[in-house]
Order: sequence, then C-alpha cells, then structure tokens
Amino acid sequence: NDALEQARGFERARRFCDAIELLTDANRIERDGAIERELVRLRHEAFLQHDVPVPSPLWPVITPRPGPNEVGPFVVPRDALTPETLSTGIYRYGCVYVPGLISPERVGGLVAGIDAAFDAVVAHKAGASVEETSPWFVPFRPRAPFKVGVKRKWVIDNGGVWTVDSPRMLFELTELFREVGLGETIASYLGERPALSMNKCTLKRIGAGTGGEWHQDGAFLGPGIRTVNVWLSLSHCGLDAPGLDLVPQRLDEIVETGTEGAAFSWAVGPGVVERVATLAPVNRPEFAPGDALLFDDLFLHRTAADGPAMSRERYAVETWFFAPSAYPEGLVPILF
Repeated sequence: NDALEQARGFERARRFCDAIELLTDANRIERDGAIERELVRLRHEAFLQHDVPVPSPLWPVITPRPGPNEVGPFVVPRDALTPETLSTGIYRYGCVYVPGLISPERVGGLVAGIDAAFDAVVAHKAGASVEETSPWFVPFRPRAPFKVGVKRKWVIDNGGVWTVDSPRMLFELTELFREVGLGETIASYLGERPALSMNKCTLKRIGAGTGGEWHQDGAFLGPGIRTVNVWLSLSHCGLDAPGLDLVPQRLDEIVETGTEGAAFSWAVGPGVVERVATLAPVNRPEFAPGDALLFDDLFLHRTAADGPAMSRERYAVETWFFAPSAYPEGLVPILF
C-alpha cells in the first residue's frame, strides 16, 4: 500500500501529524482496515512524541457570555454551536444540548457500526483472530507504561466497546466531528489541538433496565484538567429506553461522594443531589437520534433506566476531548 509506505516515511522523520493526514485522505477515498488500524497507532504515537503545549493562563480560554447562571440544559441549534456558546453553556448552565447535531443517515451508519463492533467482540471471544474481526474490533495495545488490565473486560461487560478498539468506528467518528465542525469548535474552546482517550471514548449499546449512579467524571479524572465530553444519542431514549438524568446547572467543584444513600464510595448520593440541585430539579430529557449533550468533568449526571416502561436498548457514543497541556494521568492518550 503506497499510502502506508509514505506514512512510515513521515513517521521516521517524526512527522506524525503529516502521516495521520496522509492516511486519513487515503481512507476517505476508500475504506481500508489496515490504514484504519495504523491510524489508531499513529494517533497514540503522535501524542507521545509531540511537544505538549503550555496551558493557557486564561481559563476558560473563551469567555462565557455575561449574565447570571440560569437553568439548563442550554439548548443551542446545530448552526449556532460556537466556542462562545459552548463556553457559555458549560459555565452558566452546566451543559449544552444540541438537537439534531448529526443527520438521520449518519445515525443509521453509526448504529450499524456499533452492532458490527459488538458482533466482532462476540467473534473475538469465540476465538476469531484480529484479522477476522478487523476493522470492527481490534484490541489496541498502547505503549508502555500504559496498561489496560481488566478495564476492557469491564467496559464490554457493561454494554460498551472502546472506540479505539474499533478502528473503523474511530475513523468514522473523527470524520464526523470534523464534518460538523465540532473538532474545530472544541479546539478553540480548549485553546489547543485536543486529544482523546482510549479509556473515555466508548461505543454504547445499553440494555433495557440498565441504570447508573450519580457521578461527576472529575472525581475519577483528577483536578486541573480541561475537557469536553460529547455524549451523542443514536436512538430515542429517556422515555422507553435508558436516558440521562441531569442536574442542569453549573457546579464549580467535586461534590461529596459515598454518603446520603450512595451505593459506592465514588457515587454521589441522592441526598447530596437534592442538596446541590439548588436552581432546578433533576431533568430527564427525551433525546432523539442525532441529539448531542456537551459537558465537562464537573457535570453531575447518571444513566436513567428506572421503571418497566424502559424496555428498549439505547445506542449512544461518548467521546471525551482533553487539552493535552492538562491531560489526566493514567489515561491512554490518542491525538484527535
């Protein structure tokens, strides 16, 4: 493959971003599993080899619009999603809700891709080789000192597949975020080219009745990070399929965990949720396929699946973008 050979030359010259761009252009013309697998590796190497920028002393980099905090979610039409509206939504309302971020056609392709990834996982467990499960499932092995351990199995057992483990889906999603302008918007918001994480980018097919505990991801990610999560709904959810419960307001710190009814030490108890939700009651949106919710590490939420009415599966994709200058320790980095 000429493109792969040229990319290796770029890599030898330590021009990792040029190699990524070259292979991305080639794969746009015709999807190629070998190229997609190489792109996963190169994005990991590119992060490890590039010079980490100095974090901007100004944070948020993009100043939110002035005004008092209001009750969210902050609804922004797709065409109005800018670095300023993103900053305003996160810092005044806690989150940004973008109805119809992607088209029904793209939703259908992503749902089919998630099904293919889960089918490939089943085949892999049955003994199929990575050549047989590629490009839908190829367990990625990061460089030392990064370790995966039992984390991959835990994710799969709980209705997920790491996006990085599906080279085809990682390519489709990075292309999608580029096409809708989300990559550029988030880069401007963070003030630098973002990175993803093997651990925090997941294809999800959540079964009926599957719920979760209240939490803030910052409790796991550590202090001082700069991040935006893109939670993308690929099916109707929140009514008859598991959705999200939200505290639709800005919180400026990690709240108390492990108390007032919390099931785990890392979870936020219902009593704490009731105390901190001072501006508005808990909100459960009814998401349509293609809707997106954007938030950061301080946003308080949980997977919502109570009651017999939630009888359908929920498809979704979760993608956390990080500023490389403030990247969380312990996560496996992938340059966007």
